[in-house]
Amino acid sequence: MDKLFKAAQVAISNCLMIKKGESVLVITDQPLRKIGYAFRDAAEEAATEAMLLEILPRSSNGEEPPGPVAKFMKDFDVLIIPTSKSMSHTNARREACEAGARCVTLPGILEDTMERTLNADYQEIARRSTKLAEMVNRGKIARVTTPAGTDITMGLEGRECHADTGLVHNPGDFSNLPAGEAYIAPMEGTASGVMVVDGSMVGKVKEPIRIVVKDGFATQITGGSSAEELERMLEPFGQPGRNVAELGIGTNHKARIVGSVLEDEKVMGTVHMALGDNKSMGGNVSVQSHLDGILLKPTLWIDQGKIMEDGELKI
Repeated sequence: MDKLFKAAQVAISNCLMIKKGESVLVITDQPLRKIGYAFRDAAEEAATEAMLLEILPRSSNGEEPPGPVAKFMKDFDVLIIPTSKSMSHTNARREACEAGARCVTLPGILEDTMERTLNADYQEIARRSTKLAEMVNRGKIARVTTPAGTDITMGLEGRECHADTGLVHNPGDFSNLPAGEAYIAPMEGTASGVMVVDGSMVGKVKEPIRIVVKDGFATQITGGSSAEELERMLEPFGQPGRNVAELGIGTNHKARIVGSVLEDEKVMGTVHMALGDNKSMGGNVSVQSHLDGILLKPTLWIDQGKIMEDGELKI
């Protein structure tokens, strides 16, 4: 049996629990068409009505799909969205979930990632992610340091940490696939310090990207070609694109750094921080850009307690 089809079958039965008679819409684009069809075929086998809709590739993570597509999305029980740019942080996705659709997005997923990580034990990942989210929710201030030079603090009060479990069983549920993180939107204006991205951000970083953060915004970005590429990607979005949007902790034991942020941010023993949109996480910044940077071997304090040291979880 085709490995992609088999991985799609696992996701459909375990992660989405699609039942006979449910309507399923797969939204894809040309770069991920093969994966889109694997999901369509697996969904067709499990449900009674599965459709595939192909859109033009978007130019940034968080760019909205065409208006008619956004309307169409609200009419389905299940949405599966493997696209080259992320639709996770779009109004279209948020509104479809509010209308009762359960949804998974797989932005930029590599065939290897799909074959290797979608058959992870998501019950175990869910337990780990939920426990970490509970620990983060008990704190008011987070501090992250890394051997590469990261030292940044941010306020968490008034925000909720979410567990990305990969178990999308109830109306309105949403997750990335592969899943596996606990994530929170720090309070706007509170992040301050230095963030050194040495894992990946715009693909695997060739040399670390050093980001100076002041009053919640990235004010200076230095490094080599990866830093220049990041500046180019942020340029169209002005200050909102530089908002420190997310603090996330990877919890997927099957994920590894491959240069695709979708998988890289789930790697157990890493922390990631994002710039841009945080509306999907309970924040107040809505912008058509969300870029995650992965930090290696982090130490993470929540208030005075370490929940990770040099990339080792303390749970």
